Amino acid sequence: MTDFPGFIAVETGEDDALPLAIAWALPDGQIKHTLIEPDDDWLDDELLKLGDYSLEELRTFGVSPLDVLRELEGDHYSTTLYTAGVSDDEAALSRLFDDFGVDPFVELAPAESLYPDMKGGEWARARNELFGELGLEPLRPEHEVQVMLYLHQRLSETE
Repeated sequence: MTDFPGFIAVETGEDDALPLAIAWALPDGQIKHTLIEPDDDWLDDELLKLGDYSLEELRTFGVSPLDVLRELEGDHYSTTLYTAGVSDDEAALSRLFDDFGVDPFVELAPAESLYPDMKGGEWARARNELFGELGLEPLRPEHEVQVMLYLHQRLSETE
């Protein structure tokens, strides 16, 4: 069985790096996904935008940010994780690491860097087409990771 790269995606609130949900792939291709319970310090802004979630929903179903970091560390300590949106995911993860005084233990890289033979923009086009084929939403982290896994599998089979 082939190991998959570690793909990761973080959903954030509008106009900021407030992490709302996170998903990442395990080497066997399984996906871990959870909502993130907002830290009280994040809720000072009365204009806080929580995307498609309510504060009650995040508090009820979300996992504490520190528990999210522990789980991620257990799965991907000292590895490179691949993302479709490096700057957005990096900003959201930085907020988690910084706010809880945790030294970053992963490095992020663009997922397209896994496929050096693809010309500029080909990976992004293939990704967008796959979202359409599968009927998934690009902004949902679990869907982002699922598409990156499928696309990796498809590209690996054609090599």
